[in-house]
Amino acid sequence: MNRILNISAKALSIILYPLLIPTYGTALFCYALSRSIPVPTVWLLVAIIGTFILTSVLPITAIWILIRQGVVSDLQIADSGERTMPYIYTLFGFAFWSYLMISILHAPLFIDFITIGATIAIGLIAIINRRWKISAHLTGLGGLTGGVLCYYMGVSSMPSWGLVAFLFVLSAILMYARVGLHAHTPDQVSAGWLLGIACIFLPYCIYQYAA
Repeated sequence: MNRILNISAKALSIILYPLLIPTYGTALFCYALSRSIPVPTVWLLVAIIGTFILTSVLPITAIWILIRQGVVSDLQIADSGERTMPYIYTLFGFAFWSYLMISILHAPLFIDFITIGATIAIGLIAIINRRWKISAHLTGLGGLTGGVLCYYMGVSSMPSWGLVAFLFVLSAILMYARVGLHAHTPDQVSAGWLLGIACIFLPYCIYQYAA
């Protein structure tokens, strides 16, 4: 990649850092819910801020501590051998996020499926990563795409195909960026995206049609 493309790929990787995706998604779903049904402002704030703290701040803080201890070399964790401990801490954060949404905020069912699916995806990534460096970036974006589809199924409305198309195009661009940075192979980014959408959208889709 030339210099401009390399900088753009790194910037996109930072903006779409896996631990930021749940906050983006929660903010998007809260905005959509507030436009369709009356939702208390306090509920929206707790959902968004709670998601940010549990899925971003806590895991990133743990990674930062591991960097200071020399266990992890950088925030991107390019070395797959260094990813196990960060994934374990992230898994705990995501599990508490699920508890917040399901048991405390009593979120809509489609959000419950999203939080549980995302937590399962983190666990699977941690296991797979011991043998193969699957892309967490694409798992996150695939999960967000699946979450958007869950939303449309949950509120029984037609999808905004512009948003869905945007997420597919953004996923393709991120795949190119991660491969171009030599962070992953095409197989690893494709598998990551499929894992993300499979863990979130497929279970909810099966539930909807089986109900």
